[in-house]
Amino acid sequence: MATTTATLTISSTDLLSDELALSTTATLTGAGNSTGLTGTDGLARKTTGNTSEYTLFAAANYTDDKANKVYLKNMSVTAAQYFDIKLGDIQMGRLYAGDWAFFPWNADTGTTPDADVLITPSHSSMTLEHMLFTDE
Repeated sequence: MATTTATLTISSTDLLSDELALSTTATLTGAGNSTGLTGTDGLARKTTGNTSEYTLFAAANYTDDKANKVYLKNMSVTAAQYFDIKLGDIQMGRLYAGDWAFFPWNADTGTTPDADVLITPSHSSMTLEHMLFTDE
């Protein structure tokens, strides 16, 4: 059984009137159990060739309603460059240069459209680092 731990730390000395120091840790487990996530699509990078929408993870390739987790990071160092992130036709937001995201994904195919993870770069030739942790 694999054990995978995710940790998030947020800190600031000048955002609030007091110092901000948040930290949380979670052991990534399967849907409805305490068994560690057992699969991954591996850490990889996608370099785009244009500003078209790309399917990063197709829901049809995975089982619905599992405890999948998605990691994304915009590798650009140019502040104005971003990736639009969508789940199916739902706009989640933008990852600007250096931004990253980590979120659960149910790989739902019972909706129209499927809950594919889609990316659209603001400029051609941008790189997105990505990894899918799976409960398959």
